[in-house]
Amino acid sequence: MQTEKRLRWCSLVIILLILAPLPAFSQSCSLCYTQAAASGARFIAALRSGILVLVIPPMFMSVGITVMAYRKRNQFHQTDVGEEADQSW
Repeated sequence: MQTEKRLRWCSLVIILLILAPLPAFSQSCSLCYTQAAASGARFIAALRSGILVLVIPPMFMSVGITVMAYRKRNQFHQTDVGEEADQSW
């Protein structure tokens, strides 16, 4: 009985987590949409390059942090077994 109640609670939480971001998708800026729709080719090109400027640097920083973490993953791993192995905190 307890596991069935827990399963229902977990499934409810999962459904709420899946449905929670849906209202955020409907909140687009109408002014931005209107300006982009009424603009010319130069503005659209500038908008596209602005999107690239805002997307590419954080992507490279994320990749850099991931690579750095991957390289440092065993920095605190002790592989030497000797006299100091008997001393523990």
